[in-house]
Amino acid sequence: MTTKLQALHLIGGEWCPSDNDRWADSLDPSSGEVLGRFADGGEAEARAAVAAARKAFQLPAWSQNPRLRQQVLLQWADRLEAEREALAELLTRENGKVLSQSRGELMATISEVRYYAGLARHNPGHVLEVAPGEFSSLLREPAGVAALIIPWNAPATLLARAIGPALAAGCTVVVKPAPQTPLITAALLSSLASVCELPSGVINFFSETGHSGAQYMVATPDVEVLCFTGSTATGQRIMADAAPTMKKLSLELGGKSCALVFEDADISVIAPRLAAAATVISGQQCTAVRRVLVHESRLFEMKQQLCQALQRLEVGPGLSPSSQMGPLIDWTARDQVARQMEEAYGSCDEVVLMGGEPGGSLAQGAYLTPGLVSHRDDNAFFCQDEIFGPLLVLESFGSEAEAVAKANNTRFGLSASVWTEQGARGLRVARALANGTVWLNDHNKLFAEAETGGYRQSGIGRLHGYDALNDFTEIKHIYQNCGTTL
Repeated sequence: MTTKLQALHLIGGEWCPSDNDRWADSLDPSSGEVLGRFADGGEAEARAAVAAARKAFQLPAWSQNPRLRQQVLLQWADRLEAEREALAELLTRENGKVLSQSRGELMATISEVRYYAGLARHNPGHVLEVAPGEFSSLLREPAGVAALIIPWNAPATLLARAIGPALAAGCTVVVKPAPQTPLITAALLSSLASVCELPSGVINFFSETGHSGAQYMVATPDVEVLCFTGSTATGQRIMADAAPTMKKLSLELGGKSCALVFEDADISVIAPRLAAAATVISGQQCTAVRRVLVHESRLFEMKQQLCQALQRLEVGPGLSPSSQMGPLIDWTARDQVARQMEEAYGSCDEVVLMGGEPGGSLAQGAYLTPGLVSHRDDNAFFCQDEIFGPLLVLESFGSEAEAVAKANNTRFGLSASVWTEQGARGLRVARALANGTVWLNDHNKLFAEAETGGYRQSGIGRLHGYDALNDFTEIKHIYQNCGTTL
């Protein structure tokens, strides 16, 4: 792919540059190569996009037409299917993840869009007869304009899981991508914007390297829903800045996922799976395994097997067929994670595997090799803080109660996994863990049909599944006294 790409803003049905004709480059994190450029907007573009979405929402052609919404989403899914391989390659070039992960993400994206196409025609309310001849009708209505701030780590699927329920419910949207992945986001939305039945202004898109556009969307009363996936610290600022408008918030924030491995587990089988779950998207997935809690009788074996599994992972460019882990998203992220890893190495009980910046042919990219530390105190910063990269912490426990207590000793509550051959224990521990998702003998299994979201500081609201519609709808109560015939 040698042709340089270009991403414009989409406002009111028209693709356009920034008012000030400012541009920024999008880079390939595996090499630093310039992939293309994107229009670098700000508050002016955000205002125009919100105004276009507001105008489109006020017309019933979209907000009150579920059959049209279904057809548009189905056509979008078909177009994504036809472009899947090219989109997967672009995703790998701009994000860095290995091509197999990009292909899987595109398949999940298409599944998500088709799932919400089905729900577009099934968003029912209900009617109650509260007294003789008196009826209360409860309608689920679209909330209004939804602003979607999409992260860079899984920009295709995380776009679909936000825009899918928003459009299915009848909202109009403004999408702002991360500045690291504007080209793939624009390409995905281009397929949707080209559906001729889609009314102008229903979807809008602008990109920026700064924050003024996002800040406007958070603060303006013309946005009824703000959907954000990212760090807990940013989510907290959004909540504070959005408070004066009382808008609906859908926030998936940080995580520190634990894998609890009991004494009856097959370590030789599990260790490679945990290594893969820890290094998915180079460790830059909010549900990636960060801590492995293993029964003390299997600690030595897990230490050996997990170290070997991480060492066997081939780190390299995402487009290389042999690569199992690509670069981090950019050099700023790499340097930050590298500093955190070095600090962990200096304060942990044992450095089992020292990861770091590779040299040679990978020196120009934003690469880090995986690291593994062993530690007893689960209050250490590297057990508590979300380190968004390929660092894994190994801890031990002596009893089921201690395992649960250690896993729950965190401000996060996004996901966890339990590994045991005892079915009753697996379910019992899953119920005791304060997490929005718990997998049994697996990790990172996410589906369009199953709601995901976090407890505590891992966020509010749910995306995926039927309940995602709640984040983009309001319930209206209409009362009528019809009287009786007697």
